[in-house]
Amino acid sequence: MFRLRIESEFSAAHKLTGYKGKCSELHGHQWKVEIFVTGENLDKIGILIDFKILKEKLEEIIRKFDHSYLNDFKEIGNPTSENISRHIFKNLKLPESIRLEKVRVWESPHVWCEYYE
Repeated sequence: MFRLRIESEFSAAHKLTGYKGKCSELHGHQWKVEIFVTGENLDKIGILIDFKILKEKLEEIIRKFDHSYLNDFKEIGNPTSENISRHIFKNLKLPESIRLEKVRVWESPHVWCEYYE
């Protein structure tokens, strides 16, 4: 079994609806997103899936979030790290031979959330 990981970033603002504290106010993050995939079968040159393809698939989802107000994306729900990671996981389209293991979303260098099934 092989595990691959790629990461990307985007800048965006949000506020947490219903939260009691500072995060209920408008604020922003430099979000980091990591995806972890697994698989068993390598192609004829020994690659599970090209890192470039993984990066493109992730960018298809997060491109629209860059320099945006995440509360405007109703498909996310309340834009918590938990909901953002689940949204990316559910919408990342990969070849059948590749299993998406988890999506990790970082709000800062010290806090992150993972979604997996």
